[in-house]
Amino acid sequence: MGFHRYVAIGDSFTEGVGDPDPTRPNGLRGWADRVAEALAAREPDFGYANLAIRGRKLAGILREQVEPALALEPDLVTVYAGANDIVRPKVDLDALAEQYDEAVGRLAASGARIVLFTAFDPGSGGIYAPIRGRFALYNEHVRSIADRHGATIADSWRVAQRLPYDVTASDPRLWDVDRMHLGPAGHQVTAMMVLDALGVEHDLEPLPLPDLPVLTRREKLRADAAWSRGYLAPWIQRRLTGRSSGDTVEPRFPTFGRVVSPGGE
Repeated sequence: MGFHRYVAIGDSFTEGVGDPDPTRPNGLRGWADRVAEALAAREPDFGYANLAIRGRKLAGILREQVEPALALEPDLVTVYAGANDIVRPKVDLDALAEQYDEAVGRLAASGARIVLFTAFDPGSGGIYAPIRGRFALYNEHVRSIADRHGATIADSWRVAQRLPYDVTASDPRLWDVDRMHLGPAGHQVTAMMVLDALGVEHDLEPLPLPDLPVLTRREKLRADAAWSRGYLAPWIQRRLTGRSSGDTVEPRFPTFGRVVSPGGE
């Protein structure tokens, strides 16, 4: 089945943060653009819209993006929402799932193919390890919602089982230097995962990974301290002041357009 009108909604994950491209809106490319490029290569009348805004929690995504998405009458919608809720000090995942379920039901009722994402497994180490159980419970809710509404799952939690590298999903080479967003290689893997889940043939290949540097304990502590100052502290400051990284950001592609791979036509 070919797709002609693709709308992506969500937060920074879908906006493309961590995958820089100065020639594109907001200076980003991201997995959704990569998916759209592959779909556009198959359909001459293909259109793509990306309504995602970084920093948005689930309620904001549903409130701000679902209606505009439906108004575009898409035949394919990808939805990623909830990650910014999971990492807050307190979250009611059951209530979150109820909101998500209602919104996915509305999107599915439009007749569009819906793709939902599980969250990546944060592993037993790193900054998200203490709330790994939240990620797992969230994923069970997502799977149940997908079952109820006939949505397709892009299974990030299990992506390590099919990574084209001999690495885990938490390998830093798949992630941006901020340790919170995917890097270009991670966005490429995600695009491949989505297209495979949709059963769409594509020619995407994994991006090469550099060798991991071997750090002494002192060098690692120094790198962790620099990351805390440069990324973690500003993130905490925004939480404390009620600000968001997306407060001044606009959707990258609010209406249908066509994107092509770099160097393509």
